Amino acid sequence: MKTLFSLAAIALISYCSLWPQASLKKGQTPQNHTVEIKQLKFIPDYIEVNKGDTVTFINRDYVQHDVTEEKAKRWTSGILKKDESWKTVVKGDEDYFCTLHVIMKGKIRIKK
Repeated sequence: MKTLFSLAAIALISYCSLWPQASLKKGQTPQNHTVEIKQLKFIPDYIEVNKGDTVTFINRDYVQHDVTEEKAKRWTSGILKKDESWKTVVKGDEDYFCTLHVIMKGKIRIKK
């Protein structure tokens, strides 16, 4: 019984140490993707990434913008002035928008 418990504990610890990268393929490292904000648009407004990748949003516009998760507003960049940036690590499919200019929308999708 003691041995079985020890094996279970080792398996759990091993799994937890790998968990943040569980969706990355063997030997794959997280990538950084860039979305520029300009002319009241997210460019590109649709990207496919791996879970665990980073997306950097850069405001290249002359007006302030933000990047906010659309459905539940679980995360936001806060106000980004010209040439300011904000990063997020992708945990799942996300729809986002600019709360200051609600016509601006984008999507992040996890590669299948």
